[in-house]
Amino acid sequence: MDRFKELSAFVHAAQRGSLTLAARIEGVTPAVISRRLDGLEQRLGVKLLLRSTRRVSLTFEGAAFFEDAQRILVELADSEAAVSLGGIKASGHIRISAPAGFGRRHVAPLVTQFVEEHPEVSVRLDLSDRMVDLQNEGVDLAIRIGELNDSSLVSIRLASMRRAVVASPSYVERYGAPELPEQLRDHRCLGLTQQRGWTLLERPGGSVVTIRPEGPITSNDGAVLRDWALAGQGLAWRSIWEIGDDIAAGRLVEVLRDCAAPPVGVYAVFPQRRFLPLRVRLFVDAIKHHFATPIWQPR
Repeated sequence: MDRFKELSAFVHAAQRGSLTLAARIEGVTPAVISRRLDGLEQRLGVKLLLRSTRRVSLTFEGAAFFEDAQRILVELADSEAAVSLGGIKASGHIRISAPAGFGRRHVAPLVTQFVEEHPEVSVRLDLSDRMVDLQNEGVDLAIRIGELNDSSLVSIRLASMRRAVVASPSYVERYGAPELPEQLRDHRCLGLTQQRGWTLLERPGGSVVTIRPEGPITSNDGAVLRDWALAGQGLAWRSIWEIGDDIAAGRLVEVLRDCAAPPVGVYAVFPQRRFLPLRVRLFVDAIKHHFATPIWQPR
């Protein structure tokens, strides 16, 4: 058993590049991780990791040993799961990151359902709209929407999602509706401060353009823009997952529908493809199954 603890400490330290992050995953102190690594290196008679106060890195021998160590741990977990009473049985901790609004509405409910089905798994869900560094922050899985810029990450497309320009019926009645994106300059547009612009077709069937319409009020919170749009304060460019129910209920009206840009992807991303822990693979399967059934308008 101690040998497997030593292997686990080594793999997590190598993956995260940090004894502190490895200790957080293992649920122990960094000193315990250090002792386990010392024991493994003494038993093997080679130096596996170069350790400093801030970061650990693999030696040549450590890199050669790393793949086998990962494989052994994953095969052990899968073998235990295969013979567990009641079928597949996962355990351990998962740290998940998701955009704040989307995560609150569409990921958080899945987390509670998942831990009910897998009671030996614990989950931490971090909701943030910043671009989280999965490797250095100890995140096992992230949900991201739109273009993926980090080619080092492995991704699985979960669904498609489009954005729409919307306004309240009272706003449209008072100010009218734009027919082309260039007419947005004549309207009260509600801006999201961290957004680069609104992505639309310059005309129906035309090329994709990004514009930065101006308006009297802005916010760094997308939910506030939705509330302002509902209150008749202006036009907002929001994701269908957020305002689809409002459109269906008539609380908001979609404008520039023929100029809507193509849908973007909703992805699960993780740091590596090989040897994903069973608990992470099961959560990915669960979220893929959930999003396979349309829960918003994808077109």
